[in-house]
Amino acid sequence: MAFLSRDRIAPRSERGFTLIELLLVMIIIAVLLAIAFPSFLGFKDRAQQRTAAANVRSAVPAAEAYYSVNNNSYAGMDSTALEAIDHVDANLTVVSDADHYCLSDTQGPHTAKVVGPGGTIDQSAAGACTSSTG
Repeated sequence: MAFLSRDRIAPRSERGFTLIELLLVMIIIAVLLAIAFPSFLGFKDRAQQRTAAANVRSAVPAAEAYYSVNNNSYAGMDSTALEAIDHVDANLTVVSDADHYCLSDTQGPHTAKVVGPGGTIDQSAAGACTSSTG
């Protein structure tokens, strides 16, 4: 009997979380992730699209400089020649003939391209430049 009364006076300290509390925290974290993850994917998608367009946009002045330096001709222009003039993205695809060029860049599933001279950047491009699009 004395043993029982002593336990009531000084019970053992058992600290910790119950299973219900842990499950509740896990559910809250899952709900927050379900909200945040689609937003993250949307941000990533838009960033890839804009990066491809920016890479093409930044290569256009190098293409025009190449034209000026090479006796008003785009013939022989490639990414290595543009890299010698100004820094261009390593993924840049360049197709050219004497009078026209096509610059395209792919980031993830997105491709942006411009057909020049004087073209506008097409962010909904179906594919990279090929010899038939330049």
